[in-house]
Amino acid sequence: MVGFLDFSLLRDFFSLLLLQVSMWGSDSFLVISPSEPIVAMLGMDTVLPCHVSPAMSAENMELRWFRSEFSEAVYVYQDGMEQVGEQLVDFKGRAELVKDYITEGRVSVRIYSLRISDSGIYKCFFKKGSEFQEATLELKVIGLGSGPHVFMVGPEGTGIRLTCTGKRWFPQPEVQWKDAMGEKIPSLSEVETQDDDGLFQIEASLIVRDSSKREVSCSMKNPFFGQEQVETISIPESFFPRTSPWMTAFAVTFIILGIFLGAVVFLAWKERQEKKRAQEAQTEKEKESKDKGRRKQLYQQDWRKAKLYADWRKEQFETVAVTLDPDTAHHNLILSENRKQVSLMGNAPQNCDASVRQGQGESETIFSVLGQNCFTTGRHYWEIEVNIGTEVGLEPRWAVGVCSDTAERDEWFVESPEKNFWVIAYNKGVLFTHLEFLSLRQHPQRIGVFLDLEDKDVSFYNMVDGSHIYSFTGITFYGTLRPYLSLQGAGTYVTICSASDDTENYPESSPKNHLKSRDMGVAQEANPLLPS
Repeated sequence: MVGFLDFSLLRDFFSLLLLQVSMWGSDSFLVISPSEPIVAMLGMDTVLPCHVSPAMSAENMELRWFRSEFSEAVYVYQDGMEQVGEQLVDFKGRAELVKDYITEGRVSVRIYSLRISDSGIYKCFFKKGSEFQEATLELKVIGLGSGPHVFMVGPEGTGIRLTCTGKRWFPQPEVQWKDAMGEKIPSLSEVETQDDDGLFQIEASLIVRDSSKREVSCSMKNPFFGQEQVETISIPESFFPRTSPWMTAFAVTFIILGIFLGAVVFLAWKERQEKKRAQEAQTEKEKESKDKGRRKQLYQQDWRKAKLYADWRKEQFETVAVTLDPDTAHHNLILSENRKQVSLMGNAPQNCDASVRQGQGESETIFSVLGQNCFTTGRHYWEIEVNIGTEVGLEPRWAVGVCSDTAERDEWFVESPEKNFWVIAYNKGVLFTHLEFLSLRQHPQRIGVFLDLEDKDVSFYNMVDGSHIYSFTGITFYGTLRPYLSLQGAGTYVTICSASDDTENYPESSPKNHLKSRDMGVAQEANPLLPS
């Protein structure tokens, strides 16, 4: 392995020697310049050296130093003399050729009184006959300006403000504050500006609050040259602001007072907001009350046509305390002691769907009962509550309304106006009349029955939300009318509600969108009573 390396080095040496010999026998040459940047001080002189290899005389060569473009000549030597015609104006009178060793091919261009603008890339060009070569140089001009100068501006807050200034630096220097232990302190602020010559003026500020750091230094260092200049300042301890006990007490008192005032303002604002909300709520309530009064007034003016507002409609009717008549009850029904509730016996036969069989013409027994109350004139109102059983068995069925005392109720019968029955019925989750199915948002549990013998009308309302269910209008009554109930299904029972059971939690009546009537004109005539 060692022998192989020796052989490689020997081969490279002979190759270089052959190259040199071949160049000595011809006009070929290389131009060589410094590989590192040339660093020079602002205002001083410097040289930009180049030489040819192999060594040969450069007296009869064309020599040129230029910037980025060939025409930007710094110095031109041709025909054994300086050619000033192509020289840049900035270098006239400031550049000359150093040719002490020109016979050996070593020459330089000296530039006097360096400027910041002289920094940058240069190229040296050598031409002999038709052969020419060039090399690149870099010149860095640095300026170690004046300063740093540190001085005290004066007290600021709980410390002392210091300022460090420096002028005519290039490039921008690195500024660093340090305490007596050499620990770095970050600047509060730094401001840099450049003058017309491109030199930097810098001002750095620092606030010293720790009285133990009475000795502070400021340094400025050129990042290229690495030269650093430092100035130190000592701050007398007496210069640091001292906190008076009275000042501390005042500050604490001021903070407490501020918190107290803030709390007072907040509470006052909160009280105003609450009063404002209460006033807005009162205004809204008054507006709602006025609107409700206006709607009620319209309702009272023509309440007969409006199928809305069950609670207002009650004011026009007489509340009736209905009790059930045991003499009219089917033997499979059980009445409560107060005759306000009816249910089905546990061993009662469970019929099939009576409503369906009615449509098919088949007969099934209907378990019904009448109220003891009899009506021939006037306007009457009562409420019932339906509770559907959940026991296993046949689907529950019930019907509520009025019927004539002349209506036939033996075994099986049809609950229709033609048979003197005006009822709404429920079976298998569907509410219906003798003519149609009723599409409601929810099935009613508490139902209000409004019997108007004056206007020949029977209406049904959902008393939980006040919505209208159905109305029979233009009725021709025969004989005396009585409350009517029928039911079927284990666990199902119906209760007559007394006046004292009138719920206080019903929502305020409002117009509903599911009016049902045999007279469709009634709903249309009720529209003017809707709230605007």
